[in-house]
Amino acid sequence: MRLALYEPDIPPNVGTILRLAACFGVPVDIIEPCGFPMDDRQLRRAGMDYLNHVLLTRHASFAAFQAAREHANPPSRLILLTTKGDLDYHRFQFAPTDTLVLGRESAGAPPAVHEAAAARLRIPMRAGLRSINVALAGAIVLSEALRQTDGLPKDRP
Repeated sequence: MRLALYEPDIPPNVGTILRLAACFGVPVDIIEPCGFPMDDRQLRRAGMDYLNHVLLTRHASFAAFQAAREHANPPSRLILLTTKGDLDYHRFQFAPTDTLVLGRESAGAPPAVHEAAAARLRIPMRAGLRSINVALAGAIVLSEALRQTDGLPKDRP
């Protein structure tokens, strides 16, 4: 299981996601360009000392990310989390090699990412509300994906 952040633009959200990934032992791909410098103080503040515990790979573009995925073994499906999804996340059957893609906070994911995705999942919400914070959405769906695939950490602090 992996998390991929498509052109993130809010440092505290990225820091929170990196902390989440560190705690769950999930690698993270950051698809650039980011809307802030990756050494941003807010990112370090949100991620705290957890940043040293996450496997982070940066990609210069979505095309570079896709090229790296083509050489990955085992291959992974791209699973896009989006308010425009056609399936509720809890009704989806995750695989241990899936990559969960989170779109840009300000604009979501562009059509090319939607087209590349094997599935587009949504989180059920009350009518009239736009979206859940991207870091929270990632935590909700990642937790379910890891639960389904028996990928939750076994060790305890």
